[in-house]
Amino acid sequence: MNNTKRHALFSRLREANPHPKTELEYTTPFELLIAVLLSAQATDVGVNKATRRLYPVANTPQAMLDLGLDELTGYIQTIGLYKTKAKNVLATCRILVDQHGGEVPRDRESLEALPGVGRKTANVVMNTAFGEPTMAVDTHIFRVSNRTGLAPGKNVDIVEHKLLKFVPKEFLQDAHHWLILHGRYTCVARTPKCWNCLIADLCDFKQKTPTPANA
Repeated sequence: MNNTKRHALFSRLREANPHPKTELEYTTPFELLIAVLLSAQATDVGVNKATRRLYPVANTPQAMLDLGLDELTGYIQTIGLYKTKAKNVLATCRILVDQHGGEVPRDRESLEALPGVGRKTANVVMNTAFGEPTMAVDTHIFRVSNRTGLAPGKNVDIVEHKLLKFVPKEFLQDAHHWLILHGRYTCVARTPKCWNCLIADLCDFKQKTPTPANA
């Protein structure tokens, strides 16, 4: 995929969705951080169901610590790996209180030092909460980048590097949201909806899926 096609691809995604945003529900950087931490190997829908109950009770690091492990676990036990996540959330809250004045840090090094927070989570928080032009490569972005030819790579680090290099700067702030949503609803894993894809003619994927009979 050349630069002309990449620009056209993101132009169409922007036209269809000018102001994309995460489907995780949050009102503060801390709420976003915890939601993303909880979302590993879980759906945004499942996380939102849990945080709708949790955040009215505890939506600051200190309030979460005051809640304690048993009560926190009760709020998030419908989410996969909830026992480990509960421990990581409280350990993260302790660091935020002790080392960052109860605030979520803006830099990658401090974010990645938090328990349960890896590069992808740090990228989401930096981009969505603080407006940094980062690229959080999840399974959807990895699939879309490889399948379309946008930024092919054997692992998420290579794909992230290529996306940061190839995505035109005017689109970089919102690019990861567009790609996630495209992978979640159109360029899906098993049978991509090529027949309903607004960038199909720009895509390098050879085995385009035809329009189903019941569409």
